[in-house]
Amino acid sequence: MKINDHSRFNQAIAHFDELNKQDPNLEVVDGQTYPKEYLYSMRMSEMLHRYMPEASEAVKLAVRCQHIQRWKIARSSYAMTKPAYFQWRNDLKKFHAKTAKSVLSEVGYDEVLITKVCLIVKKEGLKTSADTQALEDVIVLVFLESYLEQFVAEHSDYELDKLVDILNKTLLKASDNARIAALNMVKLPNALAHLVTPLIQSLIR
Repeated sequence: MKINDHSRFNQAIAHFDELNKQDPNLEVVDGQTYPKEYLYSMRMSEMLHRYMPEASEAVKLAVRCQHIQRWKIARSSYAMTKPAYFQWRNDLKKFHAKTAKSVLSEVGYDEVLITKVCLIVKKEGLKTSADTQALEDVIVLVFLESYLEQFVAEHSDYELDKLVDILNKTLLKASDNARIAALNMVKLPNALAHLVTPLIQSLIR
């Protein structure tokens, strides 16, 4: 990466962070308070560095902005139905991609790179694009390490079979490399490792 390209990359990351720091939803970690989506974006980048340090520039950018300003489109603004849930998710992807495009254009990226980032953020070509799969892998790994315990606590009314089904569907989105990383690299919640580990092992081909 050339020096000016590196500067452009850093500018894009700084802009993404500036936008995510506006999140009014806060999360406390080790006594320090963070805007929720800013914390998520940092966790995503850190996980990508651990899992795939050789990732392309497009993937690094997409990972950092995947949830950019997510709070602006609230789930509560849609009907509490399954079709509405999927509509919400699709609208979020379009919003994230549009916001990312604006930032990347502003710092001087060309249309080719911008298009790549937007396709990854929208998770297009998941079965055919290694870059999009890399994003999905990191999403799953971050969920397992940083959000699984919270998810289980928030859904304590779920029967075990339902919880296992959700976990299984989540793990199916990851590649074999990510599942192996989940066993060897990710710190699974102690109280849930006995449940998650066998599921991961059963899916590794």
